[in-house]
Amino acid sequence: MKKRWMVLASCVLATSLMAGSALAKSETSHSNEGKSDVGKVNVDLKVKADGDATVTSNTYDNQGHNGYKGLLNAINNVADKPAGAVIADLLLTKYETQLSAEKKAELEAIKEKDAALSVVADLLDQNGSVTDAVYVQKEAILANIKNIDSYKKLGKFYDKLGKKGVKLYVNGEEPVFEVAPFIREGNTLVPFRAISEALKATVTWNAEERSVTVTRDGITVKLFIDSKTATVNGNEETLEVAAAIEDGSTVVPVRFVSEALKAAVKWEAETQSVVIYEE
Repeated sequence: MKKRWMVLASCVLATSLMAGSALAKSETSHSNEGKSDVGKVNVDLKVKADGDATVTSNTYDNQGHNGYKGLLNAINNVADKPAGAVIADLLLTKYETQLSAEKKAELEAIKEKDAALSVVADLLDQNGSVTDAVYVQKEAILANIKNIDSYKKLGKFYDKLGKKGVKLYVNGEEPVFEVAPFIREGNTLVPFRAISEALKATVTWNAEERSVTVTRDGITVKLFIDSKTATVNGNEETLEVAAAIEDGSTVVPVRFVSEALKAAVKWEAETQSVVIYEE
């Protein structure tokens, strides 16, 4: 997935650089006549047939190792922009042995910055590539699973693609489930097994009691079908809405189960997104 978004980001960067160069040329053509292009950065991006994002030989080989110096100069100006994430990756890939440990850490922080990835997703969306924007925005979420705005943006992209209804994320990922999450009596219900396994918990079903039990890190949560009574480590709790069976799958109130298992639960109302992550 990382390779895919880097390919997309490289394409966006190439377009942005061409547009920026044209604008700069028109604005400075008279003032720069007769002057050398000192500090000019030649970042020539392309996408190979196998899908790898790369740069042409002009970037690296023109005037010896000026490509390396040029990229280092460029990233100082675009560290907080989509180009920053792309250039950081190029430096780490092509010139890793020439970078100090401190510089590597700095570049990694730029490359993984969720804000930069979100901007790339916005640009892709503006160019009509909503599906590609979704892929990049998912990477932005994984870069910072606590950023609710990232989930909100992804939800809006999904809306554009016609994916409606309640959306569920656990530690930045979207669990696979047989029954889609839904809202009942003001509570979001989700497939019990999907949410529990996403949190790496053990799930058991007792047909005689019609109960489900989930165990994780010394915590045991037990719910009974069609009952608002549940237990957490043997202590009774009252639910706002009962666990139920929908289309053969057990569904449970997501907030109760997640918080009982010591996970944070956030609700993003505009895109109807349930966000669960471990602190």
